[in-house]
Amino acid sequence: MFHHDQQLSALPTNHDTNRQSKQSPPINGLSSDAKPIVIGIYGISGSGKTFLMDRLKQDLSGASFHFHEGSDTIGNLVPGGLKAFQGMDVPDKTRWREHAMDNISTKSKHDGKTAVVTGHFMFWPEEDETGRIVCTKNDLATYTHILYLDIPVKTIEQRRWNDVSKPRPHTSVAHLLKWQQTEKIHLQKLCREHGILFSILTSDETAKSRALGLIRDFSVHTENHNEVQAQTKLDEAMASYRNVPDTMLVIDGDKTLAAQDTGALFWKNLSNAGLANNDPLKSLFGGPMGYSYKAFRQAMLLYEDAVDEKAYDGMCQKVASEVKIYPEFESLLRLVSEQEHIGVVVVSCGLRRVWEKILDQTGLSQSVPVIAGGRISDGFVVTAETKAAVVNRLQMLHHAHVWAFGDSPLDIPMLKAADEAIVVVGDKLTRSKSMDLVLRDAIYKGLLRARQVVLPRTAPPRLDDRALPVADVNGIDFIRDLLHRHDRSAKLKIYHATNKNAAKVIATQMRDAAVAGPALRKAHRQAGWYLSHEYLTHIIGVEDCPISHVLGHGATGSRLLDEPKTTIVAIMRAGEPMASGVSEAFPLAMYVHAKHASELALHHLQGRSQIVLVDSVVNSGKTVIEFVQHIRSVSADIRIVVVTGVIQGQCVSSRSAVYQALEACGNVSLVALRISSTKFTGSGTTDTGNRLFNTTHIL
Repeated sequence: MFHHDQQLSALPTNHDTNRQSKQSPPINGLSSDAKPIVIGIYGISGSGKTFLMDRLKQDLSGASFHFHEGSDTIGNLVPGGLKAFQGMDVPDKTRWREHAMDNISTKSKHDGKTAVVTGHFMFWPEEDETGRIVCTKNDLATYTHILYLDIPVKTIEQRRWNDVSKPRPHTSVAHLLKWQQTEKIHLQKLCREHGILFSILTSDETAKSRALGLIRDFSVHTENHNEVQAQTKLDEAMASYRNVPDTMLVIDGDKTLAAQDTGALFWKNLSNAGLANNDPLKSLFGGPMGYSYKAFRQAMLLYEDAVDEKAYDGMCQKVASEVKIYPEFESLLRLVSEQEHIGVVVVSCGLRRVWEKILDQTGLSQSVPVIAGGRISDGFVVTAETKAAVVNRLQMLHHAHVWAFGDSPLDIPMLKAADEAIVVVGDKLTRSKSMDLVLRDAIYKGLLRARQVVLPRTAPPRLDDRALPVADVNGIDFIRDLLHRHDRSAKLKIYHATNKNAAKVIATQMRDAAVAGPALRKAHRQAGWYLSHEYLTHIIGVEDCPISHVLGHGATGSRLLDEPKTTIVAIMRAGEPMASGVSEAFPLAMYVHAKHASELALHHLQGRSQIVLVDSVVNSGKTVIEFVQHIRSVSADIRIVVVTGVIQGQCVSSRSAVYQALEACGNVSLVALRISSTKFTGSGTTDTGNRLFNTTHIL
């Protein structure tokens, strides 16, 4: 149907790429993997892209934005301007378009500003049988977001007729509609394939306000920002408790608390009201984006595009009226709401407003907060990783014993992280078809130990009752276990920097097989220094100390609490480089090398306020346990902090032997640069000690 400047699927150039004209642009590229935020404004000729851009400039002037008219950018680059460009053949036009996009991306990356660009996807004169796509592979590699002006074609026809500054040939409404629909369908498909978030602006009256809100959100919203927003919401929920609970229930919404899928109900109701043709979530999550952060952000944009705020609230109310919480869970939630030492939070990938209204119908909304998204105003979306992060934060920051309830593969990370994992199994015809395989894999690999609750009770269970024992959420044994109080002071406190950007950069050097010897030892020292300042100062605390100010007078500074009474133990040999980083952070602390726990003498421990044990990796935890138990044989209450570069994920589970052994010792904290889900023990060339000291020839 189309004549392509580029092929639609992968958009490779359709000419000999070695051919260069006298006016071909210089070849340049970006030196870093960091991708700047570049927002495209698209629409057929006459849809108002330039007009919208001018209005956006007025409101966003002076802020962190660049604005680029696509044609003007090309004209400024090409010798001879747009006139010369228009006289070129297709291959040369393509190269200049790509060069223009490279320049926009480079400028945005250089100064850290968001770029807003007007662009063309295709041109289609009415006399031509096919349209000509001018979107390039560089466009699709550069754009992070695209806003499409889906303005009524009668408005576009009138605008084209009245715009004397840009004379355009008369084009029928029928052709404009065909052009617009074709462009929109294919551009949306390409955005999904290339990880570009796509949103539609459908009205001249609301285009500016909607575009402003979207662009401001796009300019700041990253996956890290998303997690911070979700964690802030969790902390706010925890702050509402008069006494912080020592047990928390984290419960998924759709098909866990209730049998229905509220997202599917929402789109069904929209379709019945003539506001949507079908449920777009199936094709979204079944497509190239999968269940990624970008996919959930795209889902949020689909809700934003479908209805305005008022209609959205009404639709959420209608959906909520069609949903009833399982009676077993309603009874459980009412029991929990009466307990001061137990709290509960619903963490859903679905719509926050729907679940708040569902809980409100049962009178539970005041005692059961909801962490979920659905609209830009919510500030975040919930992914599988978000759910796991909520559990981790409850355990590590709020020191809670966490019970997690979920039904699908998206809940597996959350269930793995929890102290108690409960798989909710619904009707066989409607429950997740892929869950059995994922569940079996996690259980048989030793990554998950869980029980299942079958609702309704007549439904067949998953797997078998040995791999996944059946529990009754209203049964006496279940309730007794749930109501059991946990000693928060004795609980092993675990802190890790896995998702922090600084940790990711440091860990890259430590994990790179090409990095060894002095360079690897330096990376380990940096990790030790970083963890000391980021976590040990928080766990142990700081105290005032006198310093000489640079201006020549005395002043007050800060140092680690009881730093002179601190012993840093480098567990030899792999722990030495990281321990030296800890020692650099706290220079007044005693620094001891020990290969075996028995090498820690009395004078290393007596009179000390805290012992910091440092090892590069905690796999089985056997060595760390021996050191901690040896220290406890000398002092029953001295603070012990274990610092490591990597700890295996199974070790942080409250059911693991490592966790239970360290918890039994009391007043122990564990700090890791990252938690690894890979069960791997190095040897020979992969052993951390061998890599640190260039002894990889030892097998």
